[in-house]
Amino acid sequence: MKKLLLLLFISNFSLLTAQADEGMWTLYNLPNAVYETMKQENYELPYGALYQGEDAIKNCVINFGGYCSGVVVSPNGLVFTNHHCGFEAIRSHSTVEHDYMLNGFVSNSYEEELPNKDLFVSFMIEQKDITAYLDSLGLNKITEGKRSHFVDSIENVMLKEIEAKDSTLRVEIKPYYEGNAYYLTTYRDYKDVRLVFALPKSMGKFGGETDNWMWPRQTCDFSVFRIYVDPKTGGPAEYSKDNVPMKPKKWAPVSLQGYVPGSFSMTIGYPGSTSRYLSSYGIKERRDAENEPRYKTREVKQNIMIRHMRADKAVRIKYDSKYAQSSNYWKNSIGMNKCIDSIGLIQQKAAYEEKIRQWQDSTGFLKGKLDFKLLERFYAKEFNAIKALTYFSETFGRRSADELTRRAYRAHNGSIVKGDSSKQKKQYIEFEDNSDQWDEATDKEIMAAAMKFYREQVEEKYLPDFYQIVDRDFGGDYQKYIDYLYKKSQLMKNGKKIYINKKSFRKDPGVAYGESLNNLLFSLMDEATEVYDSIAIQERYLCAAKLRMEEDMPNYSDANFTMRLSYGQVGEYLLGGKPSGYYTTAESIVEKMKQGEAGIIDYEAEPVMKELLSVKDFGKYTDKTTGKMHLCFLSNNDITGGNSGSPMFNGKGELIGLAFDGNWDSLSSDIFFDRQLARCIGVDIRYVLYMMESWGKADRLLKEINAQ
Repeated sequence: MKKLLLLLFISNFSLLTAQADEGMWTLYNLPNAVYETMKQENYELPYGALYQGEDAIKNCVINFGGYCSGVVVSPNGLVFTNHHCGFEAIRSHSTVEHDYMLNGFVSNSYEEELPNKDLFVSFMIEQKDITAYLDSLGLNKITEGKRSHFVDSIENVMLKEIEAKDSTLRVEIKPYYEGNAYYLTTYRDYKDVRLVFALPKSMGKFGGETDNWMWPRQTCDFSVFRIYVDPKTGGPAEYSKDNVPMKPKKWAPVSLQGYVPGSFSMTIGYPGSTSRYLSSYGIKERRDAENEPRYKTREVKQNIMIRHMRADKAVRIKYDSKYAQSSNYWKNSIGMNKCIDSIGLIQQKAAYEEKIRQWQDSTGFLKGKLDFKLLERFYAKEFNAIKALTYFSETFGRRSADELTRRAYRAHNGSIVKGDSSKQKKQYIEFEDNSDQWDEATDKEIMAAAMKFYREQVEEKYLPDFYQIVDRDFGGDYQKYIDYLYKKSQLMKNGKKIYINKKSFRKDPGVAYGESLNNLLFSLMDEATEVYDSIAIQERYLCAAKLRMEEDMPNYSDANFTMRLSYGQVGEYLLGGKPSGYYTTAESIVEKMKQGEAGIIDYEAEPVMKELLSVKDFGKYTDKTTGKMHLCFLSNNDITGGNSGSPMFNGKGELIGLAFDGNWDSLSSDIFFDRQLARCIGVDIRYVLYMMESWGKADRLLKEINAQ
């Protein structure tokens, strides 16, 4: 869906000069000025220790599953990431009889570690700038609409070349600086990744949505996995019971020494996307046409989902991961809009664009190309369609929809057709029983409510044709219509061969429903993307103008889920006019657990957890400066989605925590980094190890990690 990729993967619009606590820097070409600042703030390792050689820090940091970050912490391939990053893997192994989500999971041997279908981790091998090479092939001579296809074709050629030399490697070409530069990154993927340890959800998600994006936090947000390899080659392999634990060349040393205010803190991970070059017009569209429809629609669906989850344990297991994914960016969208308005970001950005306009007039740079009035008109032209498309994708999108809608889309997807292609009448589609992943009553109620809400939000021209059927045949009753679809459509009959070239196929109400959705989707996309290329060109020119105007300054590039470094210091901020504190203690979680006992669901925890965190002596896990057991801590590291699970290092390159969230005041960080208020929240590695020892009795893992 083209417009759903329109979130501009760009960064570094800064109304201020870059600060030590701002920036998502690529490691291979880290500016010397940035490294010198890191040293001034007590980074102790040489420049090459980050990227160069087998012992480089980058070699223990991983892309976890294509959506999170993680770190290797042992000579036997043990991996730490966040609990919410491992959430789906934990859920997939859970049943009513063995509820690992609710009760946690501890493996006591390699044999007990659980394989995970489709889960992989990636190590970055190399990165380099290939902009000049692409230009030499004619990148800047082709139309905007063909740029992506051109780059993809070059990537495919390079992928075949590198696979011929080493089948375990792959390459990606991604745009940087709003398409003003392109980098080639080489990865090695490992596909046998096994679950080793997980706390009960009460601790791994302690605070739930009540505390999400908030400070103070007490969440013990970690899970443990292990990478397995081919026993003969030591390299990547598909799952096999004969595979053995990986022997990495680099793993992160784990430190029990803690930190104090002002201590150096560095995260390295895979931030997903930022849009800090985005124009004021683009920010307005993000606020009003994307964020607002997103959180409004998700709230309708989540309220129904959580009610069913609380009423039925089996439903909770099926929807835990779906709810967590949905609610995370529901709250993110609310918080981002609040921050945009509270700091007057659109007005600030417009003022900065006026500064660029004046500089352009004085220098003539991109004169006749960068046109702010034209950019404003383009955004105005697409606004209504973008808003409707967001409502559509949040209501009927393949990733957010009910099971019937997902099948209705797939019924029109030729890639799932089975049977002899030479005998059209024998071709069919078939859906397996996946009832372990969804609940009919829950799905149907969610869809009826969302369908009704969608109609209330969009213009008549943005309604799929099936709304006429709802009115004509079902008296406007969405629930009756959906009940009819689930009952009558062959799509909901598991294991049934549905012959796609029979007349009955087109008459099937579920197939007709899917066709109605597809027809509107294509129409919406055409309208929403009509000026997409024109906007992309103007936004790229705007970025180029900023870079040229500030060419004497180091500028970090857009976050695009490639490895990035962020550095800063441990420390508090002013929260409601009062110091926030820079860490939380065991006493603070015990107090919240008391609220859980009084009925606040997100603070409920097993009695044993309260006991373990009420002890008077935490031994070697006690902070030497405060005499307290630290649970979570704050730094001003620059993070965004995708950074979840990123290792947090001290100045010696030792692991002190795992990043898992930002604070409420940082939710505008995707488009503007507020250096006064934005904070990264990390789980203290001593809290992680204490829970592994006291609750999990995981002595074999603790010996393997060998924290000092």
